[in-house]
Amino acid sequence: MVPGSKTFSEVKKPDFFVAREPEMTTVREPTLKPVPITSLRPTQITVGMREVKAKRKRWREKDMTKSGEFLGKHMIPVVLGPKERHYVIDHHHLARALHDEGVKDIVVTIVANLSKLEPDAFWFVLDNRNWMHPFDDQGRRREYKDIPKSVSDLIDDPFRSLAGELRRAGGFAKDTTPFSEFLWADFLRRRIKRKAIENDFDRALENALQLAKGKDANFLPGWCGPAPED
Repeated sequence: MVPGSKTFSEVKKPDFFVAREPEMTTVREPTLKPVPITSLRPTQITVGMREVKAKRKRWREKDMTKSGEFLGKHMIPVVLGPKERHYVIDHHHLARALHDEGVKDIVVTIVANLSKLEPDAFWFVLDNRNWMHPFDDQGRRREYKDIPKSVSDLIDDPFRSLAGELRRAGGFAKDTTPFSEFLWADFLRRRIKRKAIENDFDRALENALQLAKGKDANFLPGWCGPAPED
């Protein structure tokens, strides 16, 4: 070291080297105390009830002696909001299915603590971090106040069910893009009539598979249509 020089630790660091206390507390540890499912607050308006029914069926088929193990592996991710309420940011279908099957409590994973925010600021943060989806079963964006207060009040969107089944049928790949299946649902909503799904789901799925391979869908997350020649 050159005489008179300072080590890196002795040099005054620019502002971007200085650690700051984060404004939002982010955690990834499970809450050990079970949370009543009825106390969970949704962050979306709809689910695909066909998917909910499928999850209910799988739950009933499970060995109930291992139900605790299953719930331990399927913790519901939540954000703590005003009044210390737990706002679900994923697995709404599972939460609704378990509620409908009479499960009383579930373990949650707290992703972030926003409990000190005022309600308007809280919803603004959720919106900007893609932790909410305030769209109804017609694909229309609604106000924050229109989001149900309980998972039991989530409403059915058949296009969400169709999008979920489309993915399982290989129509598109699972993707980490937030609400990717809702994006596919909106794509299908503009091309398939709702009554077509309600009257003949299997035929609607065949139609959706054809649409999913087309170039009009290539902007969607997980698209796996034919690649163009170079």
